[in-house]
Amino acid sequence: MAQLIDGKKISKEIKDELKEKVAAYKAQGKTAALAVIQVGEDPASSVYVNNKKKACEYIGIESLEFHLPEAITENELLVQIDKLNKDDKVNGILVQLPLPKHIDEEKVIQAISPQKDVDGFHPQSVGALTIGQKGFVSCTPAGIIELLKRSGIEIAGKECVVIGRSNIVGKPMALLLLRENGTVTIAHSKTADLRQVTKRADILVVAVGKPKMIDSSYVKEGAVVIDVGIHRNAENKLCGDVDFDDVVEHVSAITPVPGGVGPMTIAMLMHNCVSTMA
Repeated sequence: MAQLIDGKKISKEIKDELKEKVAAYKAQGKTAALAVIQVGEDPASSVYVNNKKKACEYIGIESLEFHLPEAITENELLVQIDKLNKDDKVNGILVQLPLPKHIDEEKVIQAISPQKDVDGFHPQSVGALTIGQKGFVSCTPAGIIELLKRSGIEIAGKECVVIGRSNIVGKPMALLLLRENGTVTIAHSKTADLRQVTKRADILVVAVGKPKMIDSSYVKEGAVVIDVGIHRNAENKLCGDVDFDDVVEHVSAITPVPGGVGPMTIAMLMHNCVSTMA
């Protein structure tokens, strides 16, 4: 029977540890505040922003919300970020993506001070990860490493395959697995004979953005499968990039959707915020 990797349980453990740390820092007179900027009324973004607010409340740090109109100009948004960069009371700044089409996401990410880039998206943060220096790490990949470690899954020496090469998940995921001494392959839409590549994987991380694309024909018997995808199927039920029911009988461990990788992203965002208090 496959081990179900419980992201809800592990994220709660991390938030409880952070809650204790925040209390200890507060006793030393240290405080923290996370500024979250949301542009427009995207319903999914509103859910994420609310979840971040709840997580801040739970661990004991302040949450500052800036809900800006869809029609805001790029320059007005950059001015708001600059104000927060200069505000000593703000430890972390997060701009909820996606942004409206008329705003350049890249420019916005680069405007956030690397010292407050708790999402880990700034080129300086990514560069630090690449060359093994200290810096904020993108929350979803960092959460996946915690899921593996806290589930007793050894990474060192394992054949690891990441499907997906996005700047937010695929690339940093590969770098983190490498940092843990995994042997890493990045696969993507142009990979020739994808099944042949993924069937080598002891640890398979799937971030393709296609519902239930990965079935048992892609998976090595006894592998560990981490599903980063989240979609709604025809019945409006949540599902991942992995066909869970088809794969579960063939693997040693797997993350469910929902309740696997998702909760870890916010837990690691909180971890990044609390690290600024040290």
